[in-house]
Amino acid sequence: MLIVFGIMGAVCVVVVMRYVRVILAVRSLSRQIEELGRGSHMEIGAEYRQRDILTLCRRLNQLGEYWFQRQKRQENAQRKMKQNITSLAHDIRTPLTGAAGYIQLAQESDDAVKQERYLQTADDRLKELGDMLEELFLYTKLTSEEFKLNMSEVQVLPLLGDCLVGFYRQFEEKGIEPEVEFESEGLRVLADEECLGRIFCNLIQNALLHGRGGIVIRQKGECLIFENLVSETSRPDTEQIFERFYKADSARGKGSSGLGLFIVKELAEKMGGSVQAELHGEKLWIMLFLKQSVMRAKINEIKSADI
Repeated sequence: MLIVFGIMGAVCVVVVMRYVRVILAVRSLSRQIEELGRGSHMEIGAEYRQRDILTLCRRLNQLGEYWFQRQKRQENAQRKMKQNITSLAHDIRTPLTGAAGYIQLAQESDDAVKQERYLQTADDRLKELGDMLEELFLYTKLTSEEFKLNMSEVQVLPLLGDCLVGFYRQFEEKGIEPEVEFESEGLRVLADEECLGRIFCNLIQNALLHGRGGIVIRQKGECLIFENLVSETSRPDTEQIFERFYKADSARGKGSSGLGLFIVKELAEKMGGSVQAELHGEKLWIMLFLKQSVMRAKINEIKSADI
């Protein structure tokens, strides 16, 4: 009997010691978690090498690393947003200040020819500002869940032609004549006509603002390639070119909000298409992949079945 009591006593002592060690380990973990809450990036550890305690430490460290990385991303995003807002405020102020300056010059001049030139330049600056504000408005619409598309079958070439005509004066001023090469002049795609027109206008405007020379628009299947020359000082990063507020350094101050290609990407994807950018030597290719119309898809299915 004494032996039994002795064994039971020893077991109780072992259990109590383990219990005490677990309590101490939990208290140690609690203190370390408090340190983390005060901003420390220490790694949680435990002197008691029990498997469940070690597993808990590992999970807590994984959770701590996850929240640390999330906080870091949020801080970087906030810093980038502040930089973007500062740059955007500067970009909006530039054409506005320019327009005000030219209007003042026109008021002070007695030369009718100069007055007309000054007022025309001021009008151009205000149009730049209007385009930037329109892009900002469209950006806010795109980020809203209420944004809806009106999808229908759209003939591409006439819509593209209308967009090109809208930039006639800019082409004339730069001495540029755009080249358009279509494999199929009757190409139709499934798209929102207004949004597709906005995509075309943004791509043409991007080439005019940041390119240096002719613009070539080619159609291959359901892909449209917008090609223009770029200078060494404004070679865009094709990995970032579709990010919001992105600008190549030399493109700053050219009457652009930095949202044009971001809007192109968002609209293309919302319509079931996609967009890519590639640099081929001194040429920038922006490739717009459009979703083919239902009728075109059926024709292709019939042709494939016949083959």
